[in-house]
Amino acid sequence: MVNLRNFNKMNVIDTCAIWNILSSQKFLSLAKQAGCSFLYTRFVLYECLYKPRTEFNQRDNELQERLKRLIAQKGIAEFSLDIEDLQDIEVLQQRENLGKGELSSIVLAKKFGRSFQTDDQGARKLSKVFLEDESIQTTPQLFGWLAYISYISDTDKDEIIKEHKYFNRPLEKFFHEVYKYALQFRLEDYQKSRQEVATTKD
Repeated sequence: MVNLRNFNKMNVIDTCAIWNILSSQKFLSLAKQAGCSFLYTRFVLYECLYKPRTEFNQRDNELQERLKRLIAQKGIAEFSLDIEDLQDIEVLQQRENLGKGELSSIVLAKKFGRSFQTDDQGARKLSKVFLEDESIQTTPQLFGWLAYISYISDTDKDEIIKEHKYFNRPLEKFFHEVYKYALQFRLEDYQKSRQEVATTKD
């Protein structure tokens, strides 16, 4: 079970995770209110906004517009990579079947000692070679942590999931699961605090 009691607030974020957060304006707003910030590489920006797609619809366009507005409002920050970083990406790409967006995010997270947020299984597996487990995070983990610290209510949960589904994003099942765990952790913490108070009185 993932630890929802703690979440590293500054993350290098890859393409898939960007879309999963932007799928709900409420989700993004609550994450920002809780102090979260996100960094991206130019490769991720290319994949999000400029890479040719075989299929593209109005909902994809709406997500892109949300990202453009977020960048214009400086709600997300781009970090550049140097020549050595780019060489590392080339080496990794020859070894791993991942895009440069994921690879550059891993390299950047390692370089600056930041957490890496991804919802791609392959990227998570590779990142474990370079990063500590607690530095590898997911969007459902962020969702569950926000629920644990009482930033996401039942009403918020339903609104976020509804909008997430509208954009055909894949995390509904995981959002429900981590929300349940977050409530369980909150109950456990409450019961523990009650026991500590009772012990102190005795």
